[in-house]
Amino acid sequence: MHHRTVAELMTRDVVTVRRDTPFKEIVRLLADNDVTAVPVVDDLDRPQGVVSEADLLRKSADQADPSGRTPIPHLEAWERAKAEGARAEELMSAPAVCARPDWNVVEAARLMEVQQVKRLPVVDEADRLLGMVSRGDLLRIFLRRDDAIRDEITEDVLRRTLRLAPAEVTVEVRDGRVVLGGSVEFRSLVPVVEQLCRGVDGVVSVSGHIAYRTDDARPSPTGG
Repeated sequence: MHHRTVAELMTRDVVTVRRDTPFKEIVRLLADNDVTAVPVVDDLDRPQGVVSEADLLRKSADQADPSGRTPIPHLEAWERAKAEGARAEELMSAPAVCARPDWNVVEAARLMEVQQVKRLPVVDEADRLLGMVSRGDLLRIFLRRDDAIRDEITEDVLRRTLRLAPAEVTVEVRDGRVVLGGSVEFRSLVPVVEQLCRGVDGVVSVSGHIAYRTDDARPSPTGG
């Protein structure tokens, strides 16, 4: 199976700022380039942090509401420092949480989930910026055509990996939902087929209706 890599999905033309870039210039760059965040890089293009819309909005959230309808939110010391920040180095979320270009979608998605970030700068071996990958970029794998998913399951999973004959397992794909049928020799092979199919890029769900001819999960009888 060929898992799409971060290098295949990332945005390469990245808008960046320096540590001393002022607040208003960052806002202008976000608006002019229709992006929601920019990495902060040093002189060697190594990401030091990321400034997002959420980081910038702390400045507005920290202001009193003239109408008096909403209270000023409680901010931790580090949040208040950001709200009062005027340059990228004071506003950014740091250190930058980065990905490598050879990572697959699962690795990048798990890091985003663990670190609770929406995007990752992608860096090379010297930690220089190569691109940015976002949640939206990772979700593009679910735009794969159903026939491409079916072909990958049939050729890569069933024939090459599991050495199954084409007639043994049937594969139907609709809107990324995979339905498996047919039969295999051993019961223990059924969950293996289903799990490998779930690992194909673009698969939304897998429904298994595969029969088996031999129940190898049943304990063998012992003679006395």
